[in-house]
Amino acid sequence: MKLHVTHVVHWLRVAGLENGVVNLVNGLRSDLNQTIICLEDVGPLKERLAPHIQVVSLGKKYPRNLRVWELARIIRKLRTDIVHSRNWAGIDAVIAARISRVPVVIHGEHGREAIDPKGQNRRRKLIRRALSPFVDQYVTVSDDLRHWLVNGRIPERKIIRIHNGVDTSRFSNGSRETARGLLGVSSDQVVIGTAGRLDPVKDHTTLIRAFAMVQPQHTRSVLIIVGEGLLRLALENQIEELRLGGQVRLIGERSDIPAILKALDVFVLPSIAEGLSNTILEAMASELPVIATRTGGNPELVKDGVTGSLVPIQNPAALADAMEMYLKDSELRAAHGKAGRERVVRQFTVERMVAQYLSLYLSLSKRCK
Repeated sequence: MKLHVTHVVHWLRVAGLENGVVNLVNGLRSDLNQTIICLEDVGPLKERLAPHIQVVSLGKKYPRNLRVWELARIIRKLRTDIVHSRNWAGIDAVIAARISRVPVVIHGEHGREAIDPKGQNRRRKLIRRALSPFVDQYVTVSDDLRHWLVNGRIPERKIIRIHNGVDTSRFSNGSRETARGLLGVSSDQVVIGTAGRLDPVKDHTTLIRAFAMVQPQHTRSVLIIVGEGLLRLALENQIEELRLGGQVRLIGERSDIPAILKALDVFVLPSIAEGLSNTILEAMASELPVIATRTGGNPELVKDGVTGSLVPIQNPAALADAMEMYLKDSELRAAHGKAGRERVVRQFTVERMVAQYLSLYLSLSKRCK
């Protein structure tokens, strides 16, 4: 009988953690029985799951003090072997799994929120530490997050790092001309782009300010921002105030990210905090040079001066300098893009990620007997 793994996430809306979970679950589908529990609503990424993957949603009907018991009821009914929760939103699943006498409990850390970008919230640190005896294995997606857990007094022997992986085949094909047609940009324009939810932690404000610095010298440049979120109106106002209405485009949430990336010349991720960015991996797989802030797991992906450029967080001048470098040098863009693609193929494939998780699950499965 196959091992049954239950993944607990906040939801399956379009975001990096959720995209990574879908990639993993689909990659493991022939090796394990799997269920995904969403603590709130489900979301559009459910459509990407293999048809036989079961998804259970708690919705918003359970306040936090009752959520643990409802989670425990569902987990007990599933008769799962391993519960794998993610991030602070999923921490309740650790308690629920132990109430349900699940043999193995894994907790993953994929990144931090805008309200606590450095992970220093005292209450959360105390709760994580108190729950650590009930967790068999912690998985972080970056060395930065692994060090953060160790500094938070989580036993180092319980922590492993598994980098995210990308399906390189999805980001290698397609016509650049067709992709540019989708965005309505011409062949002589240099297109800078980013993708991610419109959230303070992604710091689109700094990106727009930096673009405003370089655009007057590069009038054929365009900034494309993919994503949706609470900051849309504020960003629209900023674009209007800087008189960039024709050069900066907010194109909303998109399902055709491989085509969007095919149309770009440079990818930028200006985040204040990151776990290990799937969008950086996708951009590198698309042979794009990547400008990213020197935070979280970004330096584990982007090799400064080789596959892209690393800049300080919330520094529009430094970000503008990096964009200027690529805007004026097409050969540099091509060289760094090619090096990025080679790095992803060598170290960050979805197949490698799936194999590492499968090895972890199987190594812990002896406790399920």
